[in-house]
Amino acid sequence: MEKLQIYNTLSRTKEEFKPLHEGFVGVYVCGPTVYGDAHLGHAKSYAAFDIIVKYLRFSGYKVRHVMNITDVGHLTDDADAGEDKLAKQARLERLEPMEIAEKYTNSFFADMDALNVARPDITPRASGHIPEQIDMISLLVEKGHAYEVNGNVYFDVSSDEDYGKLSGRKFEEALSGVRVEAASDKKNPNDFALWKRADETHLMKWNSPWGIGYPGWHVECSAMSNKYLGETFDIHGGGLENQFPHHECEIAQSECSHGKEFVRYWLHNNMVTLNGQKMGKSLGNAISLGQFYTGNHKLLTRSWAPDVIRFFLLQSHYRSTTDFSEAALEASESGLKSLQEMIKSIVSAKNGKADALNIDAFIAAFSKEMNDDFNTAKAIAVLFEYLRPLRLQISNNEIPSNIEEFAAKLFEMSNGVLGIWTKQSQNDVSIKALDKVMDLVIQLRAEARTKKDWPTADAIRNQLKDAGIVIEDGATGSTYKLM
Repeated sequence: MEKLQIYNTLSRTKEEFKPLHEGFVGVYVCGPTVYGDAHLGHAKSYAAFDIIVKYLRFSGYKVRHVMNITDVGHLTDDADAGEDKLAKQARLERLEPMEIAEKYTNSFFADMDALNVARPDITPRASGHIPEQIDMISLLVEKGHAYEVNGNVYFDVSSDEDYGKLSGRKFEEALSGVRVEAASDKKNPNDFALWKRADETHLMKWNSPWGIGYPGWHVECSAMSNKYLGETFDIHGGGLENQFPHHECEIAQSECSHGKEFVRYWLHNNMVTLNGQKMGKSLGNAISLGQFYTGNHKLLTRSWAPDVIRFFLLQSHYRSTTDFSEAALEASESGLKSLQEMIKSIVSAKNGKADALNIDAFIAAFSKEMNDDFNTAKAIAVLFEYLRPLRLQISNNEIPSNIEEFAAKLFEMSNGVLGIWTKQSQNDVSIKALDKVMDLVIQLRAEARTKKDWPTADAIRNQLKDAGIVIEDGATGSTYKLM
């Protein structure tokens, strides 16, 4: 079987994946800044890394998945100027910043649960790791990589000759195209904040060796990943927009603190676009996941189920842009329905007498595509390729002798890796099937009543009741409900 190849943003090439410790993978994914509802762009990122983690586990690795919650320090311009995003939202909603953090953290996880995105193993909050951040900043000051001015502490970019290696930006170009206002107390406008002085009006602030303040956005991830995954770990993931300055700054802080490689493989998902333009809160064209689920948005004509959204996102590579349209969602809905019906027929089958299936070949075909930098679109194509003829075979009552073993592996791929055959999906399919059966039963009972065949009508009602199904007769006809 071909070995896993991962596109490493740092080397700009696909590399064979070799974990730092055999059999174990440490994964850190930049989590949400919890000041608003998650949108489709968030869904793409977290669904992508959910599948990456699940596939690594499918491949036999033990994985520790860490994703932070940013609840302080992320300023409105994504650099060193502007208002704290949570503080701003707290002011707008007339709540405390921690109330905002709690509200939108809960909302985020509810949306991710609906998308069948598994909860990370550890979800540290920035506000809960202030001592670790202060320790890292102190170490950087001690080593001459940072300096304090008037209660602010900045990283001295000129002290790190490797700064820019992830994004490819040279030192002189480091902030080209990034909205920042050079602080008057910086030695160089390229230097970035590790600790910010807080004024009296600032609600989220802590004591530090440099006075009362709060941490910079970048140092949070460095400190928390170091605590839970070590000074060097395997995979760091996040959106492409985080490559610079956030991830570049993470590398500088971490490697200058510890004098060793920070991350072995950097993975970045691409954006979701609407009419070719990035979909995001700052551009005002974002559709929240809650709005997708309810259909309550001017750009939507109807509601969309979470599994359809997930399937839609998986049909493009995580490093490719995904252009949103309802036409594309409709196509995904149709494709998912077809795939789920195939899966349903296969997992419901019992071992027959036909020739056994080559399960190893099926696994190899699926793994070949997933080993090519987690190519979900082609992995889904493999499922269609294998399942279409198998479903036809089953319908012709030519059931393979090992169909149950095949179904178990299929379930592991479709649910355990891709997350497109959930318990809800199974229930949905089952309910649809039950609806069709009950339509027929109710029709037969109605015909019996029309003929005044009361014993048959009563027998149908009683047997259904014994099975946990209640028939309710009304002026417009009969309906059923589950007891």
